[in-house]
Amino acid sequence: MRKQVARTVAVNCFGNRFTRQILKSAEDAYRRMVEEMVRYAVEHGASQATLHRVFYAKFRREYPWLPTRLIKGAYRDAARRAKSFRAMKRRGRAYTEAPEVRRVTLTFADAQDWRLEGGALKLRIGGKWAELRCSGHKQLYRYLYGGWRLAEELRLRRAGRRWVAYLSFKREFEVEPDPRNVVAVDVNEDNVTAAVFVGGVLKEVWRIETGLGRMAIAYAERRRRITEGRHPSDREVRTKLKRLRERRRKMDVLRKAAKFIERLAEEHNAAVAIGKITQRAKEKMAEDKGRRLRHRIHQWSVRTLTKLLDEKPIQVAEVPEAGTSSRTPSGAHITFTPLVIRTAVRGASGRIRPLKMRLRVGRAGGEVWERDVLGAVNIGLRYLQMGGVVASAPTGAHAARAMLMNPRLGPIIIY
Repeated sequence: MRKQVARTVAVNCFGNRFTRQILKSAEDAYRRMVEEMVRYAVEHGASQATLHRVFYAKFRREYPWLPTRLIKGAYRDAARRAKSFRAMKRRGRAYTEAPEVRRVTLTFADAQDWRLEGGALKLRIGGKWAELRCSGHKQLYRYLYGGWRLAEELRLRRAGRRWVAYLSFKREFEVEPDPRNVVAVDVNEDNVTAAVFVGGVLKEVWRIETGLGRMAIAYAERRRRITEGRHPSDREVRTKLKRLRERRRKMDVLRKAAKFIERLAEEHNAAVAIGKITQRAKEKMAEDKGRRLRHRIHQWSVRTLTKLLDEKPIQVAEVPEAGTSSRTPSGAHITFTPLVIRTAVRGASGRIRPLKMRLRVGRAGGEVWERDVLGAVNIGLRYLQMGGVVASAPTGAHAARAMLMNPRLGPIIIY
């Protein structure tokens, strides 16, 4: 099976006065087109093909100097915004009658009106070629000269006196995992548990301590203290809130966890099976809950980790997660009691530091299980059985290794 993987690289670009003026004029025209088409698309439920039929000739008469591919990119952009707005409105998350077009990104639908050569981005607008000098970096060169193919769509966004170009690269990978091997992933509030099956038999279990739940609680408390007794639009409040790095820190942890799972899958020539949790399921869980608990449920990062894994050159499958943490592989119902373990660990730097792990342990049918490990094992067994593989999870002492991993420190040794 061949899998196409896409990557997008942001590149800072700089141009002379002529280039900045012509791009500013193109941006103003693009904004007017998007605003008009978005209103029409929301009012009439129009698709991209309908927008092309209704507006293409009109905009060609109004803006004859604009490239046709830029007009095509405008109604593609408008169709995406309208679709997103309709979805938000169905969920009760839209608070206006039509979406507001606050920022626009110039979208060149194909490569006939732009090209990248000699360290410069050349654009054809109004029958003339404008040139933007690109500030290259290691990530750009990695994809340019690493066997990746430059996609035809180009997006440009103005940032002060410079422009940011979003270049997309694509590459096809051959993905042929062994059908009897799987890395089963159970995403929890403060950890990600991965159970590795080789030949249909459980080999090892990894517990990746993400700490995302504690991070969400800490940042919620910091935001409460910053805004307490003050209006959110206050300048000092907005400045302090902008300095919080919650999203950046969470994405960093999730990317490192996804990279570690990718290495496990490549090492064992395995597919990745992850529990499927939809947005509707999260909303159902949050019903009749308190404000703080609802916030923690919506911060659960299952879908984000699934998306990050799906962008890797590995096979990813979503498995129904219902009941995976409440029954043993033999089908016995199990209940759990909390257990806190305090120990010391040695990280990759050699430093020894204290570690506290919160576990949920239960006994059923003569077997002792930890809740997160049980969830990952059941996901793996469910995936293998769906593929017609006879699988087993040994339950004897020391039958499978359980190891700990910290995204910042790497695999750690428990003393």
